[in-house]
Amino acid sequence: MYAIEVENLTKRFGNFAAVGNVEIKVKQGEIFGFLGANGAGKTTTIKMLIGLLPPTIVKIVVGGVDVVKYPQKVKEKIGYMSQKFSLYNDLTVEENLNFFSRIYGLSGKRLEALKSELFEKFGISGYEKHLTKEIPTGIKQKLALGISLLHKPKIVFLDEPTSGTDPISRRNFWEIIQELAKEGIAVFVTTHYLEEAEYCNTISLIHQGKIVANGSPTELKRIFEDYPLFEVDFGLPEVNFDFASQKFDFGEFAIFGSKLHFSSK
Repeated sequence: MYAIEVENLTKRFGNFAAVGNVEIKVKQGEIFGFLGANGAGKTTTIKMLIGLLPPTIVKIVVGGVDVVKYPQKVKEKIGYMSQKFSLYNDLTVEENLNFFSRIYGLSGKRLEALKSELFEKFGISGYEKHLTKEIPTGIKQKLALGISLLHKPKIVFLDEPTSGTDPISRRNFWEIIQELAKEGIAVFVTTHYLEEAEYCNTISLIHQGKIVANGSPTELKRIFEDYPLFEVDFGLPEVNFDFASQKFDFGEFAIFGSKLHFSSK
């Protein structure tokens, strides 16, 4: 049985299809990377998988639970870390931990043991009495991940968890993710950083709500290695963007910073 199994995942807002016919399968102990540009449909997909957003058409099974029929029950099986970390900045680190622990029904000696484990495992000892708004982003990132793991879920959803953090914090965070996978936890992570894809066992690329490629990092690179990548730059971003809006026979352009990239495929 897969940790996550999705068939025909579709979400429409009126006539607009934000996500269309997406299929996903994730095994326990697997790091599943869900990659795409901002607005591609990553967050919409993850919200449907955890029961926060009802799908239009779908089969979703997470941790053996039918998410469509039992959206509340699935929350007992998963951990979720959103883009904004879901922390209360006017509470201390320890107060945030205590608050979310009560939501999970944790208390007493078990809670104290879990807190000690979290502080040591994630390297946030010494920040217990600090207001959350005053701690470094990298520590806040680890705290949010630790809170999502307090109730010992076997499946974790991370929605662009490294967005806005420095390269060193991102690398350290991915080391933690790899350790979670070694412990048998299924990790579903969305990102728009292509270099982070190397850390994943399986990758799905989503574009305009549809899966356009799927496989291991090595498999995906092999698909495109025979097609050279070209860069176009006229010196002014507005001229580049205007050029990209034109119709050409050699394919679609992608914006890369202020420049344009296209493949000859």
